[in-house]
Amino acid sequence: MRRSIFLKIALSVTILLGVHNLSSAQATRPFWNEIQNFKHKDSLSMPATHGIVFLGSSSIRKWTDAETTFKSYNVINRGFGGSTLAQAADYVNELVFTYQPRQVVIYSGENDIAVDKISAEETLSRLQKLVTNIRTGMPNVPIVFMSIKQSPSRVEFTDVVLSANKLIKKYLKSVDHTTYLDVNAKMLDSKGATRPELFESDMLHLKPAGYAIWETALKPLLLKP
Repeated sequence: MRRSIFLKIALSVTILLGVHNLSSAQATRPFWNEIQNFKHKDSLSMPATHGIVFLGSSSIRKWTDAETTFKSYNVINRGFGGSTLAQAADYVNELVFTYQPRQVVIYSGENDIAVDKISAEETLSRLQKLVTNIRTGMPNVPIVFMSIKQSPSRVEFTDVVLSANKLIKKYLKSVDHTTYLDVNAKMLDSKGATRPELFESDMLHLKPAGYAIWETALKPLLLKP
């Protein structure tokens, strides 16, 4: 009898420790708290399914009026932190599948290059994984990828950014129901230089004038409900 009770106690402790360790591991994932904040927000007011998910890094996160700007399209802004393509791929379940969108718009890759210091080829590989992860759960969902921008504060990465954009554009031509949108070219002056007036003081994130360029370029590609 004692042995049986001891085994039951030991099993319970093992299960509890396993749950604790799993929770701890989840909590150490990058931007985990932001993802939980999205879940909390959804619990209070869940967005309608079949909207358009805007997925990506802080340039999406800081597009704070995107949902109102594109209100008639039912846009769901799920930009998070200063995230990378790799991290977006890791959170596809939480940030894409949850909403069963009719379309996904992506802006990401800049932090992969400037923060993770990876090559254009590796940036392409990360995007391929993100697209594959999305298509695993939603095989036919249309995807728009907005090209990586040249930020004045990151001019040393210009060659990698341009090479990555070129590789990504070529790759997406071979993938059904995907569109490459070159917003970067639309943000340069006639000499191909960046326009600081489009950026906040950090020369990284966009002012409303920068987002206005994105809005004009992106709107014709968005699928109406």
